[in-house]
Amino acid sequence: MKRLIPLCVVALLYVACKEEPKQTTTEIEEPFEAVEDSTLIEVEEEVTPEKSISELKNELTAKGFKTFDYVDEKTQDTIIMQQYFIAFLKRGTIRNQNEEEAAILQEEHLAHLQKMYDLGYADISGPFGDDGDIRGITIYNVPTQKMADSLANADPMVQAGRLEIEIHPWWAAKGFPLR
Repeated sequence: MKRLIPLCVVALLYVACKEEPKQTTTEIEEPFEAVEDSTLIEVEEEVTPEKSISELKNELTAKGFKTFDYVDEKTQDTIIMQQYFIAFLKRGTIRNQNEEEAAILQEEHLAHLQKMYDLGYADISGPFGDDGDIRGITIYNVPTQKMADSLANADPMVQAGRLEIEIHPWWAAKGFPLR
């Protein structure tokens, strides 16, 4: 029995320390299509032609958006400015919900914001990093302030009185990313 224990320890160490051959895989980031004989053929992706400035501006105007454009002096590019609506989510007057009710409202609030984003009505939302009266913002990509107000007031947190909405028109360059 005394000889069996050291033998088991040595066997466990051997198995644990045994170096397994490492498998490496290479991911192909370009679009390829496998053919039966294992030959790879590059598949061309469909490229949607970009709309001209006038086409984009006409499309936005037809949908009811307010726009204007200008020529950037440095790049000589024509920049389309579009009116968005920024909703400030402010601390509401009814904040007496218990912890469980507040947690449920928060889940419903986040689901509402996600739905607004998924439907294309909101471009960005988020809370502020302090504990001030203005709790966060949502930027609505809709043609009218009335529509932005209606969507913002459909938020369960607003309906419960935990948040209040203040909406302002806001202009930004169409298609410019945050950085």
